[in-house]
Amino acid sequence: MYGQRTRKPKTDAVTELILETFRLNGRLLEAGDKLVRDLGLTSARWQVLGGIEAATVPLPIAQVARNMGLSRQAVQRLANEMERDGLVCFAPNPHHVRARLVLMTDHGQAAFRSAMAKQRRWAASLAEGFSSDSIESAARVLRALRHKLEKD
Repeated sequence: MYGQRTRKPKTDAVTELILETFRLNGRLLEAGDKLVRDLGLTSARWQVLGGIEAATVPLPIAQVARNMGLSRQAVQRLANEMERDGLVCFAPNPHHVRARLVLMTDHGQAAFRSAMAKQRRWAASLAEGFSSDSIESAARVLRALRHKLEKD
């Protein structure tokens, strides 16, 4: 019937959501790189600093990686680079001799705070034209999909 919309099967809708998420991820990384370039950061470095910041206690690289959904190797490589640039430092881990703790330096904390200030202004401009309810609904769906994947 004219004007009536037929619903896609759930599997097609989820596939479309996944593909759009891949596209969005690429654009977010590109935009994030541009946003924090002048701070000596990339989206990847910023993400690792965020994982360190979010922890309530100092963590080893492997735990930061798990918390952020990243590979240990990628986080280790980034942390090594950031140590050379003075953004993070390593400390002994009383629970494991080989798995040192990764900590933000004062320079790293300043860069992270500056990045987050830029991010808040950027997020405000991205949110224009959307209701809080629609944004929260989208976040709930993405979170639920992530939880399902984490169970596997």
